[in-house]
Amino acid sequence: MYDLLDKINSPADIRKLSVEELPKLCSEIRAYMVDCCSRNPGHLASSLGTVEMIVASHYVFDTPEDKIVFDVGHQAYAHKIITGRREAFLGNRTKDGISGFPNRDESPYDSFGTGHSSTSISAALGLAEAAKMQGQKHKVLAMIGDGALTGGLAFEGINNAGASKADLLILLNDNNQSIEKDKGALHNHLLSLTTSPTYNKIKKQVWDSMGEGKARNKLQRFVISAKSLAVKRSGGDLFEALGFRYFGPVDGNDIVQLIDALKRLKALEGPRVLHCLTVKGKGYAPAEADPATWHAPGRFNPETGERIRKSHPADRYQDVFGYTITELARKDTRVVGITPAMAKGCGMSQLAREMPDRFFDVGIEEEHAVTFSAGLAAGGMKPFCNIYSAFSQRAYDQIIHDVALQHLPVVLCFDRAGLVGEDGATHQGAFDLSAYRSIPGAVISVPADELELRRAMYTAWQQESGPFIIRYPRGMGEGIEWKEADPAILPPGKGECLAEGSGIAILALGPMAHLALKAAQEIEKESGKKYSVYNMRYLKPLDLDILEEVSRSCRGIVTVEDGSIMGGLYGAVSEWVAGKGLGIMVEGLGIPDKFIPQATQAQQRMECGLSVSGIVSACENMSKKI
Repeated sequence: MYDLLDKINSPADIRKLSVEELPKLCSEIRAYMVDCCSRNPGHLASSLGTVEMIVASHYVFDTPEDKIVFDVGHQAYAHKIITGRREAFLGNRTKDGISGFPNRDESPYDSFGTGHSSTSISAALGLAEAAKMQGQKHKVLAMIGDGALTGGLAFEGINNAGASKADLLILLNDNNQSIEKDKGALHNHLLSLTTSPTYNKIKKQVWDSMGEGKARNKLQRFVISAKSLAVKRSGGDLFEALGFRYFGPVDGNDIVQLIDALKRLKALEGPRVLHCLTVKGKGYAPAEADPATWHAPGRFNPETGERIRKSHPADRYQDVFGYTITELARKDTRVVGITPAMAKGCGMSQLAREMPDRFFDVGIEEEHAVTFSAGLAAGGMKPFCNIYSAFSQRAYDQIIHDVALQHLPVVLCFDRAGLVGEDGATHQGAFDLSAYRSIPGAVISVPADELELRRAMYTAWQQESGPFIIRYPRGMGEGIEWKEADPAILPPGKGECLAEGSGIAILALGPMAHLALKAAQEIEKESGKKYSVYNMRYLKPLDLDILEEVSRSCRGIVTVEDGSIMGGLYGAVSEWVAGKGLGIMVEGLGIPDKFIPQATQAQQRMECGLSVSGIVSACENMSKKI
């Protein structure tokens, strides 16, 4: 079906092709990617835009000896397809299949694992310095998108790399602009000039002869100014000021131009940047027209671009959040929304449309998002800061130092908490419960369904101290009516009894409470045993009245949580039981002490025992022991 791609089993096969054959190869890679992703969803638009950059990098550089580090990794599908995983890509992001992100355990071509943003430059710098210290001559490339460049870690890496003089090449994938053809000749001329071996030899001789000093600094400032004037859109003066040699911009979707540039830059040493202008969604018209939607479009018809949507009986938690924060903002002019580049994903688009002056998308800057929210709270506002649970880990210090220590009423909404499905280990929201439970003064709310999420947000809105954390899962709710229901307050530290019983009590957090109730009903139906079931609602403060009640009526407790068993609800209940010196058995169901790879959410939950059958089995095993 694919004349060239079917023959490519490694980058070595690409290097056997002529440059003239590579545009056809890139076209076939795109067609294969679209076909695979139409049936097995993934991150499409970003990867479509980087095909030429990836093929050119593998063509010019001797991978895997030379190293390519990808930022985030959702732009690396072409890399996976041409590095021996073409057939495996059919199972991308599925159980027992390959990861949707670069993974060191998966291939020697994946030099560094990446699923989060802005890490590539620091990692690549480490690889470059390691090579230098060991006398190795291989090259190191960092491929980073313009969005990821907003992250503070990227600037930390650039700052350190520029000062280190490391042999590092950054490929800046700038897909926020398209190339204007009437400027192509100028760009090509500037690129040819700045990558010319003669030019760089002369420049190096001049640089070395001048040594460190005022004269060299003046010349450096002159070069920066000249380049900045010549290449207005490049931003090259920033890189040059930080110690990098800047080249470009070039057409990142023109593989012939890219190969020419990379061959020239391969001969150079030191920290350098090649600025590549690409089109997100390149080569697939629907994705080019709407790259935001086609970032992760789900299943679709590859011929027509029609997205295949499933009907669902419930609303998404993200829709509940978006509706409720807008509702609160209408009631209170102090309410503002903050997100680090996830407005659509977290449901905050409605607030952005209706009240743009009360909405802040700060880019991929989780640490800044939290401290910025703290500043808003200190200034009298009511900030709701929405961060995906896995990414909140980056802002751990800010949550402690800037929010909790100052008792500021910041509402932290952790979306995608728990097991997230196909994005796999890098994106699991496994650690938030155990990570934040130890913070003094923190409130951790875990709503059981859509209505409780709405009520938790109303509760947080009325709090005058913080942080107030609300964590909820990815995807659909329980089908509970919530829009017209009274948004009553959920008193912190107070859960509810869902079923009365004796012998064993099942204590559950979040939507696991609904599973626990179904499990108890099944046990009663099969054996006649009636076990107690509690929706704890809050991990912190814990409902001590429930624990006292359970200690009087039960000999065993099963905790259920969509989070790490270590330190979460299981840890909190176990600590309380041990502190009281009670002879009650406590066992926990949750995410075990390992990283959970990609699969569907249902498959991951089944693996962790977070299912009706898993809870039933845990209760049956406990009943045999007590």
